[in-house]
Amino acid sequence: MKNKLLLFLLISFVLASSFDGLAQGVTTSAMKGLVLDSKGQPLPGATVVATHLPTGTKYGTASRDNGQYDLLNMRVGGPYELVVSFIGSQTYTDTGIQLALGKTFESKITLTDASQALGEVVVKGNRDGQINKDRTGASTNINNNAIRTLPTISRSQEDFTRLTPQSSGLSFGGRNTLYNNFSLDGSIFNNSFGLDAPTPGGQTNSQPVSLDAIEQLEVSLAPYDVRQGGFTGAGVNAVTKSGTNDFKGTVYTFLRNESLIGEKVGDVKITNPDLKFNQTGFALGGPILKNKLFFFTNAEITRRDDPGLTFRPASSPTEAQAALNGSADGVSRVLESDLIGIRQRLIDTYGYDPGSYQGFTYRTYSDKFLVKFDWNINAKNTFSLRYNYLKSYREQGPHPIAIAPSSRVQGVNTLQYSNSGYTINNDLNSVVGELNSRIGEKFSNKAQISFSAFRDYRELPNAPLFPMLDITRNGTTYVTVGTEQFSAENRLDQNITQFTDNLSYFAGAHVLTAGVTYEQFNFVNDFNLARYGYPFFGGLDVDRFFQVTDRSNPAFVDLNAVAAAGGRNRVKSVDVNVAQLGLYAQDEWNVTPAFKLTLGVRADMPIYNTDVAPNPQIAAAPLLDSEGRPTQVDVTKFPKATPLFSPRLGFNYAIENDLTTQIRGGTGIFTGRIPFVWISNQASNSQFDPNGYTFQINGTARDFKFPQVWRSNLAIDQELPGGIVATLEAIYSKDRNAAIHRNYNFVTPTQQLTGADTRLVYPTAGPGLRRASPAPMDSLASWMLA
Repeated sequence: MKNKLLLFLLISFVLASSFDGLAQGVTTSAMKGLVLDSKGQPLPGATVVATHLPTGTKYGTASRDNGQYDLLNMRVGGPYELVVSFIGSQTYTDTGIQLALGKTFESKITLTDASQALGEVVVKGNRDGQINKDRTGASTNINNNAIRTLPTISRSQEDFTRLTPQSSGLSFGGRNTLYNNFSLDGSIFNNSFGLDAPTPGGQTNSQPVSLDAIEQLEVSLAPYDVRQGGFTGAGVNAVTKSGTNDFKGTVYTFLRNESLIGEKVGDVKITNPDLKFNQTGFALGGPILKNKLFFFTNAEITRRDDPGLTFRPASSPTEAQAALNGSADGVSRVLESDLIGIRQRLIDTYGYDPGSYQGFTYRTYSDKFLVKFDWNINAKNTFSLRYNYLKSYREQGPHPIAIAPSSRVQGVNTLQYSNSGYTINNDLNSVVGELNSRIGEKFSNKAQISFSAFRDYRELPNAPLFPMLDITRNGTTYVTVGTEQFSAENRLDQNITQFTDNLSYFAGAHVLTAGVTYEQFNFVNDFNLARYGYPFFGGLDVDRFFQVTDRSNPAFVDLNAVAAAGGRNRVKSVDVNVAQLGLYAQDEWNVTPAFKLTLGVRADMPIYNTDVAPNPQIAAAPLLDSEGRPTQVDVTKFPKATPLFSPRLGFNYAIENDLTTQIRGGTGIFTGRIPFVWISNQASNSQFDPNGYTFQINGTARDFKFPQVWRSNLAIDQELPGGIVATLEAIYSKDRNAAIHRNYNFVTPTQQLTGADTRLVYPTAGPGLRRASPAPMDSLASWMLA
C-alpha cells in the first residue's frame, strides 16, 4: 500500500509540474552542435530545425549564447534533414542523417554572410555518432542495417549483442547474465525473478519479440550518464520499429530440418536427430494520419518438433555393453526388456502408465504479437504506445540433474518415458507509454510508464499423478518414472510496474538533468517440491524396484497412497513485493569546444514489503557465523531500506578539431539488482515442512545491499580512411557489494585437505541444527550477506 501511494504521489508531482521526461540513450537519439559565424565566433539565436523525413516529425531549437544547440529525445533512424539559419547568413541544409540508439550526431557549423557564395558554408561532424562529445564509457550500437544483413540462425538478439567485444554469450564484462538489465523501449524486460533464463520466454527457447520488430540495439557497460542504472553487467536495450508516411511490410517464412545441420566433427560423422522447424510472420507499418499518427505491427509464430529420445534401448546385454564401450552408435545401455517390464509392472500394480519409450515428440511453440502507435501531438510533444504479447511453451524431459543419483539426460546411460517430463509455459503481456516534450528553448523532457505481466507455469502429461522414481543400475540413473517432482503446482506470476521521469535544462555550456525512477515488483510463487512423493531419495536399483512394486513382497510400497497423501497437502504459495526508488542529478559541462565533463550522482533505495511468519526453532538454533561465533537467523527480517549512492564522472576530449580523434572514459559506481528469487526464498523457505522436504531455511542479513561495482573506463577512438573508426579501450571493474551465500548450520572447520586442494573440511558433527524427525537431508539455515 505504501508503494502504491508513493507511485501515485510521484506521478501527481510530475503531471502537476508538466515534466514529461527525458531518457536520452535509452529509447532515443540526439543531435548536438556548435554554430559559428563567418569569423569563427559563437553565433547565438540561430534557428536549428531537424526533420525526420519519413514521418515529418520536426525538432527545433535555437543556438544559445555560446553557439551550442541540443536536440534531445529524437527518433532513432532516419533519414533526417538538418536546417540551420540566421538572418543575414546563408542557410545550411544537410540531408541523409541517420541517428543511432544511444548516440549523438554532433556537428560544427560555420554560417557565412548572405553575400558570400553558398558553397562556403562549412559543416564538420562524425555522421555515425562514434566520435562525439557524449561518448564516455564502453558501448556497442547495432543499427537496423546490421540487423537486416548479418547472418543469424536463432533470429535472436543474442546473435547481435555478441558483437560487443566484452561479451561472452549474454555475459558482459565477466558478470553473471542475471546481473544485466534488459529493456525494450526503455521498460524493464528482464526475467526479474531470476530462474533459468535472463529474459522472458527463455525457458521455452522463445524470443519475447520478433527480430523483425526491432529497429536498433545497444549494449552499454559503462554509461557514465546517471540516468542509466539497474545493472552491474551491462544495460541491453532494444527499441522497436515505428510506422512512417509510407506503407511498408514484410512477409517471411524460415524452414529448417536435420538435413540443413552439419554432420561432421573433424573426421567423425554423426547422425543428426529428426528436426522440424518453421517460423512464419509478417510486419506492416504506415500512416493513420499523414505526418501525424502512425502504426507498426508484427506477428510471428514458431513451431518446432524434436524427437523425445535420440537413443534407442539395447536389445540384449551384449549390445548394452557395446553401447557402454562406445561401439554402438545411438544405442543406450538401457535394455528394452527392462523398459517393457517396468512399464507393465506399473500398469498392472498401480494402473499407472509411464508412457512410451520411443517414437514420441517434444514440441516447442510460440506466438508473438506487437503493435505500436506514434503520435506527433504538436510541434513540441510526441507520444508513443507499444503493446506486445507472447504465448509459448516447450515440452521436455525431467530435470536433468537436481536431486538425482546422476544425470537424467537421455543418452548412453539413461532413457526416459514420455510421461516423465513436463511442459513449461512462458506467457507475457507488456505495455509501455512514452511522452517526449520540449518546453520552450530551455527544457527537454520525457515521461514513461510501463506494466508487464509475466506468467510462468508448468503442465503435467495427461496421466495419473504418481510419485517420481529414479530407477538406477550400478549406482547411476537408468530410467525415471512418475510425476516430475519440480513441476506439480509450480507457477510464478510476475507483475512489474515502472515509472521514469527526467528533466533537462539547457544553461549555456551546461545541460543539467534531474530525474526519478520507481520500479515495483510483485511475485506470486507456487513451488511444491515432490508434491506427489519422491519416496526413494537417491534412487532405487532396478532389482529393488521390482521388489517394492510386488504386492506379495513384504517390502511392497503402495505408491498410489503416497501420491494421494501428497495431493491432500495444501498448495504452498508466497506473495513477495519489492520496490526500488531512484533519484539522480547530473551536469553535462562543455568546458571547452573540445573537452566535455559529465558529473552526476544517483541514489537507489530498495524497499521490501513482505511479511513472513516467525520460526522459533530457527531463532533459537545454535548457529555459527564465519568466525565460529554464535549468531541468529531471523526469517521475519528483511534488509533495511538503505539508499545506495552511485557517483559517476565521465569525460570526452577531442584531440583534433575535425572530430576524427577523441579520448574518452570515466569512473563511477553502478548499482544493480539481484535475482529476486533470493528474496523470495526467505518467504517460501521460512518454515519446516511437516509433510515434505525441508532442504534449507533462508534469511537475509539486515545490512544486505544490492550489488554494486566500481567501474573505470579509458579509450581512444580514431577515424581511419574510409570512415572506419578504430578503438583501443580498457575497463577495470571491482565489486563493492557482492552477494555472499553462507550456510550458518556448518560448524567451524578444524581440518583442511592436503596436496593441491587445501580447502577446509567441514565436519558433520557439532552444534548445528538437526531436524527432530527423520528426513532425507538435514535442515539448513542459509544466510545471504553483502
